[in-house]
Amino acid sequence: MRGRWVQGRTRASTWGIAVVRGRSMQPGLRDGDRLLVRWGVEVSPGDVVVARLGDGTVAVKRAVERRDTRTGVPGWWLLSDNAVDGVDSRHRGPVGDDAVLAVVRARVWPPRWRHRE
Repeated sequence: MRGRWVQGRTRASTWGIAVVRGRSMQPGLRDGDRLLVRWGVEVSPGDVVVARLGDGTVAVKRAVERRDTRTGVPGWWLLSDNAVDGVDSRHRGPVGDDAVLAVVRARVWPPRWRHRE
């Protein structure tokens, strides 16, 4: 697919589904939630994103602010909404722009009225 060049990568603008694992994004997102994501789009502060952390783990986190990585590459400071149960940039440092894979656009399952406690 052809796309525009954005921050060193191709902007594919494709849609997909991501599944939340763990409790790090509670209370808004829970283990097993299905998320509609858009791959390869520009990130804004406050967006919930799918990113590859420094240890290779792919995770759902909140992009809080722009920060350079340890090597000076522009990137993002990512945090869990549930600080007690999450591993994020406080533990692994900022992630480079190329490690932010997708932006969450909506939670598609389960419907809010069926959300389990």
